[in-house]
Amino acid sequence: MNPPRSAKPADRGSSEHLDHAGQSSSMRTSAQLQVYRHALPVRIGHWLNVVCLSILIMSGLQIFNAHPALYWGDRSDRERPLLSILPVRGNNGEVRGITTVLGFQFDTTGVLGYSDHSGRAFPAWATLPGPRWLAMGRQWHLLFAWVFVINGLIFTAYAIIGRHFTRDLLPTGRDLRTIGQALKDHLVLRHPRVEEAKHYNVLQKIAYVAVIFLLAPLIVLTGLTMSPTVDAAFPWLLTMFGGRQAARTIHFLACFSFVGFILVHITQVIISGFFNNVRSMITGWFMIKTEQGARHEV
Repeated sequence: MNPPRSAKPADRGSSEHLDHAGQSSSMRTSAQLQVYRHALPVRIGHWLNVVCLSILIMSGLQIFNAHPALYWGDRSDRERPLLSILPVRGNNGEVRGITTVLGFQFDTTGVLGYSDHSGRAFPAWATLPGPRWLAMGRQWHLLFAWVFVINGLIFTAYAIIGRHFTRDLLPTGRDLRTIGQALKDHLVLRHPRVEEAKHYNVLQKIAYVAVIFLLAPLIVLTGLTMSPTVDAAFPWLLTMFGGRQAARTIHFLACFSFVGFILVHITQVIISGFFNNVRSMITGWFMIKTEQGARHEV
């Protein structure tokens, strides 16, 4: 997402007013300014990521359902999983969904472990391509993983060569000194206006840099580490992540870090102006409300 490269006024209101005494006065009126905020490569990359991440997350949950437990190291310690989401039949014969996290058990019936009268970690509506189509789920996951990687590499090249990274994404020292105020503004749902709205705030910059250059590579590398073929060619991946099961656990955590980022991102889009934000990611143009003051001399 680029800051404005050009701007043009739109729908300006009158800023002149004559009072009853015939004296000049001024009034503040609202106006709108269009700024070109998102370049074409950014918009294409964004919408490709929307498609890829949606399918990757849902097909990934389908794959997880085939073995709904996570471990650390290179082997599956079925007696001591870090996480498990399983259907468990009680003494009364009733099946409940039980989620176990670090040894602590939680009843998650109807959401996790057991839903729609069927035992599955994640509910059918959250998985693709279907609740029992594991082979196709793996194929979808692999296909869109490569689309995600290629799209990411193209965006990274554009961000570096086109200076999008250093100009728009990399937080400056001045940005970092405003973190406290930015946090307060977000907590009270106060969003940037006028000049501040023309570029990313420090929290956006930190989030985008972390996701693009840290979280995305992490989820790709841990995904590759789970492949025996890749491990044979690059055995250092297993060493780096501490084993295939450890890589699977990190991959799962990275996935839900993406989910958390997406939920916050969508919430902010809705709160700060859904139509304006979506339109800007389609056309590139973002509308900013301004205020004007003017004097009319008599």
